[in-house]
Parts: sequence; structure tokens; C-alpha cells
Amino acid sequence: MGGDIHRAPPLAYFCWPTKLSSFDEDGAMRTEYYASLARLATLLVAMSLRDRDAVASATNALLDADIEQAEHAIDECAEIETMRDHCEQAAVDLLARQAPVASELRQVVTALQLVGDLARMGTLASHIARTARRRHPGHAVPDSVRPIVASMGAAAVAIVTSAAAVLESRDPEDAARLDQQDDVMDELHRELFTTVRGPDWHDGVTSAVDLALLAHYYERFADHAVQVGRRTIFLATGENPQTWLADRQSLDT
Repeated sequence: MGGDIHRAPPLAYFCWPTKLSSFDEDGAMRTEYYASLARLATLLVAMSLRDRDAVASATNALLDADIEQAEHAIDECAEIETMRDHCEQAAVDLLARQAPVASELRQVVTALQLVGDLARMGTLASHIARTARRRHPGHAVPDSVRPIVASMGAAAVAIVTSAAAVLESRDPEDAARLDQQDDVMDELHRELFTTVRGPDWHDGVTSAVDLALLAHYYERFADHAVQVGRRTIFLATGENPQTWLADRQSLDT
């Protein structure tokens, strides 16, 4: 599953601009602010791509009892934590040195919130990978529910890929569609719980507990991707995301 997932560029790729090409009436200080804000946005996209790589590798580790994929996912999640620190420091520097107001303040504060969502997605991917590592050399996922877990992994990769695209485009319409992708994960979550709690479950209590936790990790991973979309709606429109979504739905009916 993770073979065609492109890895995010290494963290060292993202560096502060050394040449500032734009200029406004506030002079070099404002130019530096916009360049710094652009770098922060780039780091957020990079974090989301790391999340994608981590959850893909973690799912492969689960399905194939692959310890190397599990370790790779855990290493990716450690890198996500490092990127979180860089993003938070960059945002705090912007607040302290530039004192942004109005829409500029909204961008910085929303970026801090996005960092939290993306970091939490990395933590959840790490939990998935650690489950695979804990059960190695055995399989954490019984054959009876392997297709469901594989579909949950695919849904996680799909929604975080869309979230990365939304962070790059800041398109509120695309951001709103993340809710629909989350519906797919919610349905798979229900299907897995129904199977594990059903009368035909014969794979034991330990597997049932593992699967209940895995279902929670995948479901929360998708929920945080939805939050990325909603924060992007606020960032792009300045409106409450729930209000904006309700208005869009009323126009469509």
C-alpha cells in the first residue's frame, strides 16, 4: 500500500529565504514577515506529507507484520515532532517580532492550531506502528478483518493527501470535501466494531482490544484531517467554518 506514497522532502530542505523579492510600504521588516509566513505555510504542508508517509508505513506494518515498516513509521513520527517544534517557534517569533493584527494575526494563530492537528496525526500514526511492533513477529490484524483495516489505512492516506493539497491551495471548497472523506472512515470504523463485537468473532480478546484501539487511532486521524480543512476555511474566509458550511449547504439545496 505504501509503495507509491512519495516521502516528504527532508526537513533540511526547508530553510529561511535568504533573498526577499517582494517589498511593501512598511519596508524590509514587512517583507521579512511575509517571507517568514510563507515558510511557515511550507512547513505545514511538509508536516502533512510526513503524516501521510507515516500512516502508510504504519498500515503496511500492521498488514504484513513488517518490523522495518513499523520502525520507519515511528522514525517519521519523531521527525514530525521535530517539525512541530520548528513550526511553533516560527509562529511565536512572528507574534513576538512582528505583532500582526487582523487577518495577519488570524493566519499565525491558525497556523499554530494546524501544527497541533498535524502533530497529533503523527502521534496517532505512531500508535498504529507501535501496535504492529508490539505484536511482531505475529500479526496484529487477523485475516478475518484484514480487508477492513486495509481500507481504513487507504482512507487515512487519502484524507491526509487531500488535507495536504488543501493546505497548499487554501481552497475552502476543497477543504469542505474533507468531511465527505471522513464519512468513509466513520463507516469503516462502525464496520470494524460491529465485526469485533459480533457473535461470529473467534479471534480472541487480545485481538479485539488491539482492533478497538486501532479503529480509534484511524478514526481520530481522519477527524484531525477534517479539522485541518475547517481551520483552512476560517483562514481563507475569516468566517466560522460551521456557519460557512451551513451557508454553502443552503445554497446547494
